[in-house]
Amino acid sequence: MNVLWIINGILLTILLAMGINELYLRIMAKRSAKTITEEEFKEGMRKAQIIDVREKDSFDAGHILGARNMPYTTIKTTMNSIRKDQPVYIYDQKKSLSIRTANQLRKNGYKDLYILKGGYEGWTGKTKKKNA
Repeated sequence: MNVLWIINGILLTILLAMGINELYLRIMAKRSAKTITEEEFKEGMRKAQIIDVREKDSFDAGHILGARNMPYTTIKTTMNSIRKDQPVYIYDQKKSLSIRTANQLRKNGYKDLYILKGGYEGWTGKTKKKNA
């Protein structure tokens, strides 16, 4: 009986931590960037810098046409190549790395930041794959 209480306590703690993390990401997303739909993304992408923050192998397997690969793990060293005077459209597989990237960029003076709702996973537009 005591073991069940311990297991339930551990599971409850894990669920609580997951909920707090999700809430933190939502707050960070609202502070850092505007989340836009695929349609809004398509409408503005010609005037924006499109940044894919997934790792190179995921990018090579398929990415939104016109996107540049800047993995989140390297964003601190590569962000200087992103212009501050143009909108920045960010996406990853779903959304969490995009939020973290937008937060990093915002802290470094970028203002016109947008995150693709649903990420690459939900994208139905044109894509490009690197030939093997």
